[in-house]
Amino acid sequence: MLIGSGNSMTDLSAREDERALPDVLSVRGARVNNLRGVDLDLPHRAMVVFTGVSGSGKSSLAFDTIYAEGQRRQVQSMSTFARQFMDEMEKPDVDRVEGLCSAVAVDQRSSATRSPRSTVGTVTEVYDLLRVAFARVGLPHCTTCGEELLADDDGELVCLQGHETEKPEMASRAFSFNLPFGRCGDCQGLGNRLEMAPWLVVPNQEMPVAAGAIVPWRDTTNGALALAVVAEAGLDPYQPWRSLPEEVRHTLLYAEDRPVRVDNGEAVFTGVSPWLFARHEEAYIKGGQAALEKFMHRALCRSCGGGRLAPAQLAVKVGGLSIAEVSRLTVQESVRFLGGLELSDRDRRVVAQALEEITERLDFLVQVGLGYLTLDRPARTLSGGEAQRIRLASQLGSRLFGLLYVLDEPTAGLHPRDTENLIGTLRTLRAQGNTLVIVEHDHHVIRAADHVVELGPGAGELGGELIFSGTVAELENSEESLTGAFLSGRRGVTVPPRRRVPRPGRSLTVRGARANNLAGIDVEFPLGCFIAVSGVSGAGKSTLVDQILFRALDRALGGDSPEPGEHDRVEGLSRVERVIRVSQAPIGRSGRSTPATYTGVLDGIRKEFAATAEARRRGYKPGRFSFNSTAGRCPNCTGDGTIRIEMYFLPDVFLLCDACQGRRYNEETLEILYRGRTIADVLEAPIEEAADFFSGVPAISRSLGVLCDVGLGYLRLGQSATTLSGGEAQRVKLAAELQRRTSRHTLYLLDEPTTGLHSSDTDRLMKVLHALVDQGHTVITVSHSLEVVQSADWVVDLGPDGGDSGGEIVAVGTPEDVAAGTGHTARFLRTVLGG
Repeated sequence: MLIGSGNSMTDLSAREDERALPDVLSVRGARVNNLRGVDLDLPHRAMVVFTGVSGSGKSSLAFDTIYAEGQRRQVQSMSTFARQFMDEMEKPDVDRVEGLCSAVAVDQRSSATRSPRSTVGTVTEVYDLLRVAFARVGLPHCTTCGEELLADDDGELVCLQGHETEKPEMASRAFSFNLPFGRCGDCQGLGNRLEMAPWLVVPNQEMPVAAGAIVPWRDTTNGALALAVVAEAGLDPYQPWRSLPEEVRHTLLYAEDRPVRVDNGEAVFTGVSPWLFARHEEAYIKGGQAALEKFMHRALCRSCGGGRLAPAQLAVKVGGLSIAEVSRLTVQESVRFLGGLELSDRDRRVVAQALEEITERLDFLVQVGLGYLTLDRPARTLSGGEAQRIRLASQLGSRLFGLLYVLDEPTAGLHPRDTENLIGTLRTLRAQGNTLVIVEHDHHVIRAADHVVELGPGAGELGGELIFSGTVAELENSEESLTGAFLSGRRGVTVPPRRRVPRPGRSLTVRGARANNLAGIDVEFPLGCFIAVSGVSGAGKSTLVDQILFRALDRALGGDSPEPGEHDRVEGLSRVERVIRVSQAPIGRSGRSTPATYTGVLDGIRKEFAATAEARRRGYKPGRFSFNSTAGRCPNCTGDGTIRIEMYFLPDVFLLCDACQGRRYNEETLEILYRGRTIADVLEAPIEEAADFFSGVPAISRSLGVLCDVGLGYLRLGQSATTLSGGEAQRVKLAAELQRRTSRHTLYLLDEPTTGLHSSDTDRLMKVLHALVDQGHTVITVSHSLEVVQSADWVVDLGPDGGDSGGEIVAVGTPEDVAAGTGHTARFLRTVLGG
């Protein structure tokens, strides 16, 4: 707002500015999803946090009401021609929303593109700017000897050593791996290709060929062929595979170095594939590709070494590095590299603008806690939180004001140290004259808010009410606020009265872990304990737990995981009988996958319906009550519940099926009632309600009770998997595993299990995980949540920072031991432990 100085024009401008940017955003009668006619006033140019238990209606109010109405009005103001390229939202179920400005959603959608060529560098446009810099001031080098090419008398670039060399094209397009001008011809710019995975073909290297060491492909002749090769070499067919000469093993596995060519991201089999698996083109024609793919993995392209470009383009260097080598640097390393570039005055003038823009974009990435990412990191491997913070960094660079930003848990996957930096970024956006509405559970962000809104009191049908709206101080003193109780310390996540003590000689120990940024560390994981692996983002936690420990253990138990990351050995593998990795990957890619189908509870429900008198009279079996069954599902929508309408120039529209009204089943199936409800009614019910409904059926109620225990009671039993967040999908998987009671010692590995959980839900989940340990199992969780770390028996803290500054052991021991030490985790842990 302009500050007046007595000048009438200035006063007029100030009054106009006040009218353009109202002080309050008003919502009246919001009824989207479970919202119960919510009325709310929010301050503009402020940081507003929406909180409440999981499923209380926060996203329904923030995204599905406020943002949806803002986006709808923006699109409606555009021309018909422009609207055909926009995703236009339906009008939300709300009486009115006043004081709206242009709205921007910064949510946790995984990266917008599924292209295998999309990277952090391309998404942020840093790579595009690097291409400009390399095209203008790059120095070509010989592709044979690596010496810099110089111009001869005719102006031709030559190698002074006399080598024949490829000449690069010095245009920015030639440094793009999305265009054919300079990308690698072998991998088509992907940087990798499908190759034989020897560990899948020969899973047990101690087994001899004569005993079937090589997994059969399409028939049993492989064994005979292998024996013939071994006999021809004059070797004992009963010796272990591992002891066979390397050249014999290679002959048994490969017919040629490149059995597969990658064309536009698709595998094209060249006819003669791995020798034992496809000896002529007919193997591919008769379906050999599908059979072969289970033995394949993606490996670095041997032509470009993962650089994605042709040799001539990779031989162009700036500051001694190729564009591929610069892309392999982390964001923080790139900032240092560009800052230390030694360029001539002319070259610096030529690329000054590009370098300034690159550095600014990289600085924004560091500000939002992504300094550990490399520029060549594939975009589709980013977590939802990382993808969201990349978009947040781009918004920082826009320097726009007067916008409404709606964010979905921006702290997901962040250490408290990084959360502090993120809060500074959010305050910068606010200081630019923007309004921020943030759906968040993190206490640091809530305390930093100008205004807090809490929804509840429960989840699903029990939520959707406005519990609180006001300042943080008022929230902490509110008797009605569950969040306020945790924030003020009146309630807290349960900490065990005593820590479990590690037993000597009963542990898993990783020796010499040096994959990625790990610095050759030895890490002991005591079995029979609840273990938290902590550290700032990029410290090496997932590399240690997922890429080394899990893969080594899974392979030792007969699994088909890839080769573990670089390390010396893992001791104590025989002490674990089963390993379960519970990730945040989706439980299904289609709407047919639901919590009911994934956990298997629908099988029991279908049996109950089939056991009713009317179902028996009609001869209906349990399969009749599956929406995948042709007998029971609606023929109009084939069990989807919706009909997809292609709009060609407009986004596709999904309408409720006219025949079944979204209920998925045909009329005959819906005529069968179980205690007054149809199978569709049961699937539409919240899990918590369904648990009460089936309380008299132990097998079903126990399964549904586990889903409630992990904080998912608010989900509908038949809710589409495509609508679940990563944290919800992970807890559905965990519930499915918890139902499978086993006496075998199981190691459970979880990655950020509290993502999306309110403190009360976290408390509930911790009790479930501790119960697993009480049953004799081991739980290892990679987590930034201090509520998880303080609840653990044993903590492994990595750092001290991310990327090349991480990979070391900062502290090991009980939470109290770690809090007494140094490092970022210790500083914050002392606070929550009361030290």
